[in-house]
Amino acid sequence: QVQVMESGGGSVQAGGSLRLSCVASGYTGRYYLCMGWFRQSPGKEREGVALIYNGGGVSSLYYADSVKGRFTLSQDLSGNTAYLLMSSLEPEDTAMYYCAADPCTYGDSRRRSSLSPSEWNNWGQGNQVTVSS
Repeated sequence: QVQVMESGGGSVQAGGSLRLSCVASGYTGRYYLCMGWFRQSPGKEREGVALIYNGGGVSSLYYADSVKGRFTLSQDLSGNTAYLLMSSLEPEDTAMYYCAADPCTYGDSRRRSSLSPSEWNNWGQGNQVTVSS
């Protein structure tokens, strides 16, 4: 089982930047981790933000259209920590942000390119991001 913990977030004015971090721990199997970020606003369904996979010389990186060009997802060399740098933030980005991490293959990462939350199993508790106008 994978334990997931997010940190970062907070409040910022529109146009500003914030960075979220996600640490996955407890997994000792042979697969690399897919790590993804999702967000949920009050009254709305959880939606995918970005996904990253690095393993065996191949990689995957996907973004939701709503954040392309503004958000950057990266991963450290251990493959267990992911960073979401959010720039040019808009009030519409206000939400609880969740990290998820699952053991997966490169093929799995490509199948998850739609960023559907239902495909993920191990979730963090969430961190609030608030963008004021």
